[in-house]
Amino acid sequence: MASGKSGDTSKRGFASMDEQKQREIASKGGKAAHAKGTAHEFDSEEAREAGRKGGEASHGGRGSSSHSSSSSRGGSSGQHAKSGSHKNA
Repeated sequence: MASGKSGDTSKRGFASMDEQKQREIASKGGKAAHAKGTAHEFDSEEAREAGRKGGEASHGGRGSSSHSSSSSRGGSSGQHAKSGSHKNA
């Protein structure tokens, strides 16, 4: 390249720092927010709800034993039947 730059912008700023340096900076930010009184603190109900939502997002809303584990795709059986992709349709 004529400018002498490689064009790789994937490691700039915060991302270019080593992990330990990132942790130090993030820790300072968290401590400052708590000292200022602007940090959010989860109560047990909020934490439970966040965990439930995370589980739904990562598992497609499937319960642990209510659906076959042979399919990794989300969607209800009605949606699969409508699309013609459900094996019981």
